[in-house]
Amino acid sequence: MHDLKTFRPLVKEATKWRRHLHQYPELDYDLHSTAAFLEETLRSFGVHHVETGLAETGLVALIEGNHRGGPTIGLRAEMDAVRIQERSKKPWASKMSGKMHACGHDGHMAMLLGAAKFLAEAPNFGGTVALIFQPAEENALGGQRMVQEGIMDKFGISRVFAMDNSPGLDVGRFAICDGPFMAALDEFDIVIKGQGGHAASPHRNIDPIVIAGQIIVGLQPLVSRSTNPLESLVVSITKMHAGESYNVIPETAILSGTVRTLKHELRGLAETQIPAVARGIASGYGAEIEFKYRRIDPIMTNSPEETNLAISAARNLVGPICVDDQFAPVMGSEDFAFMLEARPGAMIFIGNGSTPSLHNPAYDFNDEALPYGIGYWANLVKTVLPAPL
Repeated sequence: MHDLKTFRPLVKEATKWRRHLHQYPELDYDLHSTAAFLEETLRSFGVHHVETGLAETGLVALIEGNHRGGPTIGLRAEMDAVRIQERSKKPWASKMSGKMHACGHDGHMAMLLGAAKFLAEAPNFGGTVALIFQPAEENALGGQRMVQEGIMDKFGISRVFAMDNSPGLDVGRFAICDGPFMAALDEFDIVIKGQGGHAASPHRNIDPIVIAGQIIVGLQPLVSRSTNPLESLVVSITKMHAGESYNVIPETAILSGTVRTLKHELRGLAETQIPAVARGIASGYGAEIEFKYRRIDPIMTNSPEETNLAISAARNLVGPICVDDQFAPVMGSEDFAFMLEARPGAMIFIGNGSTPSLHNPAYDFNDEALPYGIGYWANLVKTVLPAPL
């Protein structure tokens, strides 16, 4: 295993890659410049097996160890940015209006590139590493699409790992837990169909806005009274659209929201009880509803053996005290969950320090975290794919 000083010589170059990627963010699957930069950089390390065009603009690069015949493991980093106008005021701030690496994917790519360079120069491990650069994590299920296109079978990947940065967690620290680690993500829409008319005569109408307000309040006991308080369920109304005029009660109102949970059973509860509550309230006022429910990301579940391997790799880099192996699961979601449904594996959080939160216009990936991420990846490869004695 290697300690941190082994990876510090890579920091200057990795910082350069990271800040370049930060200045030129791209969205969803439209990642042609990002993919070209990644391919060119990987080939400059002598990594010749690079397959592009996966899930449109994703790529997978293979690095073989000196000791062949072992398994292949996947290391995944995301490529896409988000639709935010940056306000970090950094010299390397986004040059693309309305696009920003506000989730640290620029740092994730740079850390995996740094690990690729290290492993290509010192391939003393027993097996093959598949570097997975995934498009469309933020909004378009790129992880699911890569799995559906068969990357696990095509490249013989037996285990898969990922790393996300965590603002608020000190630089040099890691956090992980076995089992459910990030929540499932579902979305829903409730269309309330009332009867519109003049705002001066509400008694002649069926006001969908009033009904929408009652539904918002009526959904709160789904969490506070229908769910075990020791279990996690979030039901949030995040959008409301109704009406266009001051003096007209509209025909319809639309409520949209999100459901997050760490238990499969609670997804089913939400999917059945949200429309039941909404219909009951609406019918009491003489209105009807249309309901749509979409399951987006599954629960992201770390498998036990791979979690222990990740913990070991991190501890060998920074010591036991800097690795929290009982970190509480979070209610955010991640489409890496699809890869963990396809293969055993684990995601770990790496500290980003006291920075603004993810998806904040002032956020920036902390370059001080780069050697820790590079070192974690390298140590993980040596842990999972040890060279024969």
